Amino acid sequence: MLIWESINIALKALMSNKMRTILTMLGIIIGVGAVIALVSIGNGVRAEFNQQFSDLGSNVMWVMSGSARFGGKGVRSDKASQRAAQPLTLEDAALIGTPWYVSNLTAVAPEYRPNGVTLVRDQGEQNVQAYGITPEYETVRNYTVMAGQFITEDQVNKRARVLLLSEFLVSELFYDYEYPIGEQVRLNGTPYQIVGVFEDKGQGSFGGEREDTSIMVPITTAQTRLGRAGVHQGSPIIGMIYLQATSLEVMEDVTEQVTALMRERHELGTEDIDDFSVISQSDLLEFGNSFANGLTAFLGAIAGISLLVGGIGIMNIMLVSVTERTREIGIRKAVGAKRRDILLQFLVESIVLSLIGGFIGISLGYGVSALLPLVLPGNFAQTIVTWESVVVATMFSMAIGLFFGVYPAMRAAGLKPIDALRYE
Repeated sequence: MLIWESINIALKALMSNKMRTILTMLGIIIGVGAVIALVSIGNGVRAEFNQQFSDLGSNVMWVMSGSARFGGKGVRSDKASQRAAQPLTLEDAALIGTPWYVSNLTAVAPEYRPNGVTLVRDQGEQNVQAYGITPEYETVRNYTVMAGQFITEDQVNKRARVLLLSEFLVSELFYDYEYPIGEQVRLNGTPYQIVGVFEDKGQGSFGGEREDTSIMVPITTAQTRLGRAGVHQGSPIIGMIYLQATSLEVMEDVTEQVTALMRERHELGTEDIDDFSVISQSDLLEFGNSFANGLTAFLGAIAGISLLVGGIGIMNIMLVSVTERTREIGIRKAVGAKRRDILLQFLVESIVLSLIGGFIGISLGYGVSALLPLVLPGNFAQTIVTWESVVVATMFSMAIGLFFGVYPAMRAAGLKPIDALRYE
């Protein structure tokens, strides 16, 4: 029996009882649709992770006080002792930026974040996150200045009362016809001059609102005028040190050099755990992708249960079909149909049933994934349907039809012609 003839017979058999066919396909439709929609959430989370980590800059690493590990990296020993974490200082950043101690770096950018900064212009007021930075920050963190200029070394040395505003804050505090450069605003009641506007990077996470309510000031200004940074070992305290490596290949080597330098500066013994963390962009990307892959697998497994239920429904209805068509099977065998012809006929019918349901499920899943950003919280506002997930869903639905159609097909093919003809 030709395959096309089997498909034609299968379609006629399915169309003869439309309601039963639709109800049988419903499990496959829901299962495939759920796989497409839920996997699209995992893909969206992965894309958002990659986007946010890419926004940090190119080949970026950073050093921070305290222990922050991703995937268990950097744990020295269960017997190692833990000291109180020492703060980072401007001298630490200066030494890391010295090629004698750490090579293969293009720039080093220390950062200090004072808390509780309020920005006021006329009647407009915003609670903002202030970043005390140096000129290298623009390159390391890949910021784009849309108007004016970035912080200069001279402004850092003079503790100048100048700042850069985010694009979002400019839109909130200024009219469209106003030019902000050179205007004054107040930070905690003290006047500061706007010298630049930078493009928003966004403070929202995983597709949430990207309202960038941040400002930048010279690091010395942030330490002495907006905050009380304090001093450690004769050098002003900072919160973080950003590094830019010359390439991805040297990041591991840079990590080792920075770790050795900081352990020496903090006078840590061989049994002491690092009281600082050196984190690379690749560490975050690896962590983010691992998390997203786990989430995708978990969501896909949940949706796969629906496909399993749909497959059981197909087996059930195919067994019913074999029983109803016993006499037809007997007639076919009596006129010369072979065992493999009957087997092929019912296998094709099962596969066609699951494939039609799979194609409808793909359309349903694609539509649901498009609607999810409108109804889900911001943390999962991005969904991405990939061709891989569509192919996998299609192949899986066909496999479901094949697997759950084997037993009914074998049962049909095993009927003896004389017994089938006697069946009423």
